[in-house]
Amino acid sequence: MDSGFAQAYLQATLLVSLLSVWVLVGLFYYLNRYTKREYFTIWTAAWLSYALWLTLGLTWPAEDPTSLISMLKQCCVAISAAFMLWGTLRFLDIPVRQTLFGLFMFFLVAWTFVIPKVATSTLQIQLPVFILLGSGSAFAGVCFYRVRRRLPYVGAGMLALGFLLWGVYLAFFPVAQQYPDLHAIGYLVAAVLQLFIAVSMIVLVLEEVRYKTEKILAEVATMRSEKEQLEARVITGEEQLRRLYDQVRLTEGAQQAYDELRRTQQVVVQQERLRALGQMASGVAHDINNALSPVSAYTELLTQTLPALPANARRYLGHIRSAAEDVAHIVGRMREFYRQRSNAEQLEAIAVDRLITEVAELTRPRWRDDAQRQGISIEVVCKPTPGLPALLGDPCELREALINLVFNAVDALPSGGRIELRTFILPPSAGVEGSQEQIAIEVCDNGSGMDEQTRQHCLEPFFTTKAQRGTGLGLSMVYGMMRRHNGLIEIDSVPQRGTTLRLVFPVRPLPEPPAAPASTPAASGRSLRILCVDDEPKLRDLLADCLGTFGHRVAVAGGGREGLEMFRATMDGRDHYEVVITDLGMPDFDGHQVARGVKALKPAVPVIMMTGWGNSMNDDGEKSASVDAVLGKPPKLEELVATLQLLAP
Repeated sequence: MDSGFAQAYLQATLLVSLLSVWVLVGLFYYLNRYTKREYFTIWTAAWLSYALWLTLGLTWPAEDPTSLISMLKQCCVAISAAFMLWGTLRFLDIPVRQTLFGLFMFFLVAWTFVIPKVATSTLQIQLPVFILLGSGSAFAGVCFYRVRRRLPYVGAGMLALGFLLWGVYLAFFPVAQQYPDLHAIGYLVAAVLQLFIAVSMIVLVLEEVRYKTEKILAEVATMRSEKEQLEARVITGEEQLRRLYDQVRLTEGAQQAYDELRRTQQVVVQQERLRALGQMASGVAHDINNALSPVSAYTELLTQTLPALPANARRYLGHIRSAAEDVAHIVGRMREFYRQRSNAEQLEAIAVDRLITEVAELTRPRWRDDAQRQGISIEVVCKPTPGLPALLGDPCELREALINLVFNAVDALPSGGRIELRTFILPPSAGVEGSQEQIAIEVCDNGSGMDEQTRQHCLEPFFTTKAQRGTGLGLSMVYGMMRRHNGLIEIDSVPQRGTTLRLVFPVRPLPEPPAAPASTPAASGRSLRILCVDDEPKLRDLLADCLGTFGHRVAVAGGGREGLEMFRATMDGRDHYEVVITDLGMPDFDGHQVARGVKALKPAVPVIMMTGWGNSMNDDGEKSASVDAVLGKPPKLEELVATLQLLAP
């Protein structure tokens, strides 16, 4: 082949290859703008470097391998190889530092300028770089093959084939360059492969667009179906709401009635719980009073009948009697969980400010001494209100209630804190007819507080949050006390921010002080024949001893039926019974039956009933018409003797 023609043929094939490369450059640039993917940018740079190599070869076709132009051409190929490998790794999302590629590119450029000093053959200079460039292209082909295995893209398979063939061509290009005929044919093959890669890339992009479009259409169809289902549900829901609205409109006021019913139910349940507790306490109190009666009565009997007792012995007996009366008072309070206050009970004028100071002092061992032993500090502050009116009530009950509230506040301060006792006046409610001033007492702490559920149930008997340390009766007793005083109890509590418990009492006018009672004689004017009926042997012996000391003749019966038989047996004789004293709670035949039987046989004989509840029977309607007097247990000798003197015929 003529050398001129061969040179022209080679230039023509090189130009065709260059044009096809520029087609690839334009395609990758467009894909980069369309997809915003980094690896398309890197591959664009690789193809630009390859196009620059072809352009230099077209301008300076033949030169010395050691010349500057040859080194620049070799640098373009090296940079193209580095960018091709880098883009492929980014396509696979393999994390590689950019500095490594910078060092790799620096090595290739240095190789380009150093190798001509060592090797003189063009094959030796170009072969390593072209093998690297071909390996990067083959690696890209493998990557597109993996994409084809994962996604239904024909374009990915075409690109895998194109890049594999392109890699083979680049690896053998330095060898073909040694033969002019193969060199020219190689440029034609390169042009064909480059166009094939360009077409394959276009096919891949179109398939990807179609695939994404179909996926979007499928999602739109799914969303449309869900929308239709949602619309159907909305329509169904609207119909149901319309029906419900019609029902509510037809039954207007049903919810208010239901809420009122629930509130009433809660009140009834609360009252029934308190009543059940009081009834349970009734039996317990009966047994305690029976056991306590000999202690109290014999102590009083010794004090009155032995005037020569030493002072210490008399003082000891006084302490025993005082302790017994305190126990009797506590037992008597147990029924007050549900009992209403009697109008006959004496109330006192209470100086509330002085009372809260007393409560602070009485509870000092708990909030100061016990707290210091536990390594914590609790401060109790009293904030009275000057000029506060007196409160009409029971000072013992109010004092015990405030002590319970202070103890609860101490338990709510496991890490220490502050407790305040405050009093103030609440003015009459504006716009409320008949409202009056009220006295308020507050016990505030900054402790653990209560949640809403605990706040709703804290007044119920036996409800406690203290596990084994609590009985659940403290706030129940406070609630019962407030009901008897016609007061209100209000609870404000926030978890971890503290609790304020407010007792609100009405201001009532103070009664006239009662006249001092006349002294009671120690005994009646004559000896009486008395029948004592009780199922407790100790109480029978107690009554026999005490009444016998005052000159009365006493007979005892161990039960109601036996006592009634004894009364019937002597009713017509000279030694008949003039007074009958009977216990209330006895098995088989109780005190009411005894009283009715005695009155049926001899109505003029007075019947005295002894019970642990004393005068409270009158308030609850428990006193029988056959009973002339009711005395409490443990009995007080002065009260018993005075009653006998009053009722004796």
